[in-house]
Amino acid sequence: MNVAASPRSFARLKVMPMTPSIGAEIGGIDLSAEQDDETIAEIRAALLAHKVIFFRDQFITAQQHIAFARRFGTLEIHPATPKDQPDPEVLHIAHGPNSKGQENAWHSDVTWRAEPSLGSILRAVEVPPVGGDTLFADMGAAFRGLSPAMQDWCRSLTAVHDIARVFARRLGKRPEELHDQYPPQRHPVVRTHPETGEQALYVNTAFTSHIEELSEKESDWLLTHLYAQAAIPEYQCRFRWEAGSIAFWDNRAGQHYAASDYFPAVRRMERVTIAGDRPFYKDERQGS
Repeated sequence: MNVAASPRSFARLKVMPMTPSIGAEIGGIDLSAEQDDETIAEIRAALLAHKVIFFRDQFITAQQHIAFARRFGTLEIHPATPKDQPDPEVLHIAHGPNSKGQENAWHSDVTWRAEPSLGSILRAVEVPPVGGDTLFADMGAAFRGLSPAMQDWCRSLTAVHDIARVFARRLGKRPEELHDQYPPQRHPVVRTHPETGEQALYVNTAFTSHIEELSEKESDWLLTHLYAQAAIPEYQCRFRWEAGSIAFWDNRAGQHYAASDYFPAVRRMERVTIAGDRPFYKDERQGS
């Protein structure tokens, strides 16, 4: 169960929870400077406690962005990154008069990978004067909000995640082409967090195609019900971006939704993503 950590729990950081469930702003740090191991450990602890953490007024370079992310693990390269791009670890997400935002669906990043990402660090380069907020949902709270009987059913199920649902159109490729490199993956509907042990719903509207054990009709019904859990306000926080803002979220514990309400204004973001591990389910009720 997520328990919001008190700011007094941290010696190096000022941690200001945004809601009882998810989100905290972090103060007292300059990410353009190299951080010592103790500070990195506190940032990781804040991330685990709050699932998404935010930093303001961090005007860092792409190289500093990459270096900071590397303190938390190996970085991955997204298939949407142009092959000839410098710093391939940076995914550029930009929209404006000729491109309306497309990230306005609840999702966790790259669940179509065999080992989906640990987390993503998103930096605001240019933001609209108003709009373009990102919402985050605590999927542990979403799981606990289900009835005990529904929880038990979901614990027994497996979902299939497919890159082609989103990126076949965006990359102009046939699903079969994408599946040659990124075949659909089977992940548990309820995922155990590898560091905290918390159980969380692990299906999302963007990449989940179906639940393996159910008929198409049953799968569609159950997924619709589970997707709706992310939209409950009590499980959410909402972040208003400013230039120089950074969000660092745990893809194993939450989902996010980028509001596409700012067209035709410009919104330019840069994302660096930390590789994760294979999702698994371990029933915490069985003891250690």
